[in-house]
Amino acid sequence: MLLYLADWLAQYYSGFAVFHYLTLRAILGVITALSIALIIGRPLIRRLSRYKIGQVVRSDGPQSHFSKAGTPTMGGTLIIVSMTISTLLWADLHNRFVWVVLFATVAFGAIGFIDDYRKLIQHDPKGLLAKEKYLLQTIAGLAVAGYLYYFAVTPRETELLVPYLKDVAFQLGPWFILFAYLVIVGASNAVNLTDGLDGLAVLPAVLVAGGLGIMVYAAGHAEISQYLKIPYIQNVGEVGVFCATLVGAGLGFLWFNTYPAQVFMGDVGALALGAALGAVAVVAKQELVLFIMGGVFVLETLSVMLQVTSYRLTGKRIFRMAPLHHHYELKGWPEPRVIVRFWIVTVVLVLIGLASLKIR
Repeated sequence: MLLYLADWLAQYYSGFAVFHYLTLRAILGVITALSIALIIGRPLIRRLSRYKIGQVVRSDGPQSHFSKAGTPTMGGTLIIVSMTISTLLWADLHNRFVWVVLFATVAFGAIGFIDDYRKLIQHDPKGLLAKEKYLLQTIAGLAVAGYLYYFAVTPRETELLVPYLKDVAFQLGPWFILFAYLVIVGASNAVNLTDGLDGLAVLPAVLVAGGLGIMVYAAGHAEISQYLKIPYIQNVGEVGVFCATLVGAGLGFLWFNTYPAQVFMGDVGALALGAALGAVAVVAKQELVLFIMGGVFVLETLSVMLQVTSYRLTGKRIFRMAPLHHHYELKGWPEPRVIVRFWIVTVVLVLIGLASLKIR
């Protein structure tokens, strides 16, 4: 939106043309989203507390979590609002990729909002039934995947790029729809499973978004993509502004969510963040790199799958409790230690993912 204002002002003063630089608008996107989150964060927490929209703690969970009962949740709305406003202000709104990733974020956030609303406001302990939630996720995921397939401008937009290998890519054709759907829905649920400790999910999401922002910028730059030998996707670099707003909004939320948390994001935030990361990875053609950068999310999801499978087949549990972060809590790790170590692992994994830009 402000890009158009800058275009108009540039006819009177050429200095406004600087706003055409993606890097500048990305920086401003971070600052704007962070500022919005910090400004509206405390009033939102007070409102959530006033309406007693508080966290419900599992009775079979770690005892250290019992003190968290009643902590305001649904704070993920703070992230979505900050991201959306900042993206609308600084991104090129003529860019189809920006609207796709923004739609994925808001749509999955809406699904999480319905689930949280039923649980916390209508006091329905079931919330959305699993089949209802996955149906809505399927509709939203297929809408995004279908749009990206049917409106692809070049065949490269529907390829699967293999990281660390030079010029190795597979044309998926119509299978791209299924693949993109699985990436988006899978990432959304993986972040949701990880969101169990103060700040555990949001900072890894911020780090992965930052890494993907660099990759999407490279993919949208003709000279850089040619130098790095990655697929050039025209105009996809604008999604870097969106990634920047996710970084800013996530850091703003972390200000209130860091241990001990004043607010939790709830499904509304976790589902939205995961879908955003999945959608960005799909448009940047870095789906496999997302699995590397988001390794913490992958491990958390695998721990749940392995735990359920093992218990159903053998009656025995592999972990003391799933997802994985609860296993380490029950081993005696203090919550801050679990959180920070998972953050450190994510930093390393994001760097390994970024290395795929050069190692080919």
